[in-house]
Amino acid sequence: MFLETICIKNGAVQNLKEHISRMKQTAAHFGFSAPELPSLDVLLPESLRDKKVKCRIVYKEIIQNIEFEAYKPKVIRSLMLVDAGNIDYRFKYSDRSELNALNSAKQDCSEILIVRNGCITDTTYSNVVFQKNKEFFTPDTYLLNGTKRQKLLRESIIREARITIDNLPEFEHVYLINSMLDMEDEVGCPVRNIFNNLC
Repeated sequence: MFLETICIKNGAVQNLKEHISRMKQTAAHFGFSAPELPSLDVLLPESLRDKKVKCRIVYKEIIQNIEFEAYKPKVIRSLMLVDAGNIDYRFKYSDRSELNALNSAKQDCSEILIVRNGCITDTTYSNVVFQKNKEFFTPDTYLLNGTKRQKLLRESIIREARITIDNLPEFEHVYLINSMLDMEDEVGCPVRNIFNNLC
């Protein structure tokens, strides 16, 4: 099964074309046809129409489940560097057990920052953007090419860069981004609050 997480703000579905495109790419890779999405704004419960909502869609050949919940971002005060091992998350699977297992190594940190071959990738639920002076960079070694990441790259708000354990101290701040999180939400932490669990 695969997962698509879509943001709905005040009743308006965000970045729908990008999500449909990713569903079609996933389906094509695995040899099935992506199901059509229903009108999410119509299905949205009345009690959530004035809120920021996380719409979670589980699908394969057909849509298995659609859930709506008011979204409250997680507070991130620190990150722990953790080795990715053999994890493959090029596609957005509904089974997150491998990611959750990695997160058990976060110790007292808020979340993990996954490393592969010495390169920074993602957290368990987001892509990342690093600030250096007034410029913003996202790792070119991501695990999942998220829809928000693609949008910010297209708009030239961020640029790709090779970000490693060694050059991490050159950056000042890290922001978490995904379909629910914009850089303006300021979910992240100073780079000095990224700790190393790789030794």
